[in-house]
Amino acid sequence: MIKQSRRDFLAAAAAGSAAIAAPSILRAQALVLRWADGQPATHPSPQSAVKAGTEIKEKTGGRIDVQSFPNGQLGSSRDMVESVASGALTMVTEGAAQLGQFVPQLSIIEAPYIWKDAAHMTRALKSPLIDELNKALVEKRGMRMIGVNYYGVRHLTSGKKPINSVEDMKGFKLRVPEVDTFRAMAEAWGARPTPLNFSELYLALSQGAVDGQENPLPTIASAKLAEVQKYLVLTAHIITPRLVIVNEAAWQKIPQADRAVIVAAVDKAAAWQDNEILEQEKSLADSLGKQGMTVTTPDNEAFRKPVLATVPAKFESKWGKGLWDRIQAL
Repeated sequence: MIKQSRRDFLAAAAAGSAAIAAPSILRAQALVLRWADGQPATHPSPQSAVKAGTEIKEKTGGRIDVQSFPNGQLGSSRDMVESVASGALTMVTEGAAQLGQFVPQLSIIEAPYIWKDAAHMTRALKSPLIDELNKALVEKRGMRMIGVNYYGVRHLTSGKKPINSVEDMKGFKLRVPEVDTFRAMAEAWGARPTPLNFSELYLALSQGAVDGQENPLPTIASAKLAEVQKYLVLTAHIITPRLVIVNEAAWQKIPQADRAVIVAAVDKAAAWQDNEILEQEKSLADSLGKQGMTVTTPDNEAFRKPVLATVPAKFESKWGKGLWDRIQAL
């Protein structure tokens, strides 16, 4: 009987301890970081977010839980960036040109023909230039860059019409992202720019609402655009970096040691993504050709010339006088 009473006492004591500890358990719940991306889950960009999230959770002992939302689940590119600015969303991976709506200078790092090659882009984005642009983003819009990814070299595709020269772009309905530099590039070619969110692209191409689009090879492949586009035109008109952006107020609430863990994990995942995309780019043109696309290489200088004749001058006041030449010199 005495043993039974002791067991009852211990059980009651345990229950009481659990009740007292419950508020502490609630306080110790993981900090959730919601990370959005417009690319499908099969693309290296959302995959790198998952890799970074796994490492962050492990290195922080579960204190930080990164939830990945690929495929534009949380809205258009513009919607997601605006959500990060407002604090409704913690993080997004997005193209620099899209962020130009918040800090105009940022769109220059995704301008057509600004980069000589991927190494030139990497060199520039590790220079003090990126610190200056980041400072402006924090001060003006309450967002911060914590990572840079290589997204790839952008090329054209066409549904019905072969594109052998820039003259073939006259009147061509070209889907472009909802940013002004891309529209200006299309206009310089004589095309009719049609801004569309990426999540709407496949349907628009399949229905003939637009004639074609432009994106890096891994994006063309992961979005299965070969199913609705016949021609792949290797114009190599833009080398695109994508930026990992975080809401500044949310960032400042994270302890410094955990911020260091996040940045290290984002950098490590970015290195994986950069290599993955470079590897894919080596073989995807051939692979897309085997899927039925006709692959052509036009006179790229003919595409470059009208763009460089108009776009840098048109956007100089937006980017800042001399910034284009400064980047070219890096």
